[in-house]
Amino acid sequence: MTNQDRPHRADSARTMRTILEAAEQVYGANPAATIEQVADAAGVARSTVHRRFATREALLDALSTWANEQFNAAVDAARPETTPPLIGLYQVTANVLRVKRSWAFAMNRAGHTHPGMPSLLSRCDELFGRAREAGLLREDVDPRWATRVYRALIEEVCHPDNDAEDPDALATAVVDTLLRGVGSPSARL
Repeated sequence: MTNQDRPHRADSARTMRTILEAAEQVYGANPAATIEQVADAAGVARSTVHRRFATREALLDALSTWANEQFNAAVDAARPETTPPLIGLYQVTANVLRVKRSWAFAMNRAGHTHPGMPSLLSRCDELFGRAREAGLLREDVDPRWATRVYRALIEEVCHPDNDAEDPDALATAVVDTLLRGVGSPSARL
């Protein structure tokens, strides 16, 4: 690769990210928006978007793939396999909330499955297994069940009606609710 190729590739990557960020905003506000509206929001020519994405569906697929990559990178950055379980749980939560709230349209796109989801769920099960071993979860709690409850809490926090902004405060609320619940300490079955 020549030195002249590097700036061209960097420009291309920036343009791609600009288009995808614009698509997230435009489609988040209006799922029926056109590629032309995305191009306008990105500040690029319509032909620039069409050169990269032959159809609206191709753009939507690329948007979901990009969001999935951001999601995986967020989990990787938390290093859940090596950090202490409580810290890993909090950091994964905060990182995931940042991505899910920034890329809400792409992450929640109806009918789109994220190819990395089975791997992420497995990693989550492992983290909850470590949390149980560390005494953060009761011995009788199935890590897979904890993962499902955790995912439900994440989805609820990311619901469009929830206007709370601070991912760190939201992560604290999710982890606290997961580990301590919402019942009174005197409540017993």
